[in-house]
Amino acid sequence: MTEERAEDLAEGTLMSHLVELRNRLFWMFGSVFLVFLAMFPFSKPIFELVSEPLRKVLPGGELIAIGTASPVIATLKLSFYLSLIVAMPIVLYQLWAFVAPGLYKKEKRFAFPLLATSIILFYVGIAFAYFVVFPLVFGFLASFTPDTVNYMPDISDYVGFIMMLILVFGLAFETPVATVLLIWSGIVSIEKLTDARPYVFLGAFVVGMLLTPPDVISQIILAIPVYLLFELGIILARVFRPRAAEPAEETPVK
Repeated sequence: MTEERAEDLAEGTLMSHLVELRNRLFWMFGSVFLVFLAMFPFSKPIFELVSEPLRKVLPGGELIAIGTASPVIATLKLSFYLSLIVAMPIVLYQLWAFVAPGLYKKEKRFAFPLLATSIILFYVGIAFAYFVVFPLVFGFLASFTPDTVNYMPDISDYVGFIMMLILVFGLAFETPVATVLLIWSGIVSIEKLTDARPYVFLGAFVVGMLLTPPDVISQIILAIPVYLLFELGIILARVFRPRAAEPAEETPVK
């Protein structure tokens, strides 16, 4: 009889988790879809705004559409990517709300500030890519165009190119959060990361070489902030070093 009750309890707990997961996924996809519906009618002005850093360095100030359906596909892709970026706080909050009941009180104290910080840093990375990286990279690429060549990139290729850069820089600016999590989880210590500074500095340039377009400017622009953000993560880990857990906090708070 006891085993049957345990099985019923486990089954009920599993079903409740699955229902909760379904609800959270509904809010995630629903928020992205609603933002997409709101943005799609303005897809043309949005594309003009996003393509402005490239159009400024083009001789005619215009891009081209090679494929028959390229205008539609490019604007749809851009609207979807941007809606995902805009709805990212809601998506991350739903993930947080799903895992929060299983966290200890001490873990909740640190997890929510880290979540908020990661969202802010993600948007800072996107803004850095748009206002700093795009003008430098596109100006550098346009300067290599021979006088006999008309440099007019395809809009679909441009959307894929900028989304790659936005994702790379958005994730790169999460370096302080990743550093703090590595230290707080006990995987590495502050002392070991401090001793590994030369390797991190070299690794930042290797990552910049692998993840950015094949030009020196974007590689340097990615590598230097990544290393500086790594140093910021070490500072934050020193300042907000978690205290030893108290016995009263060792039970999950529902």
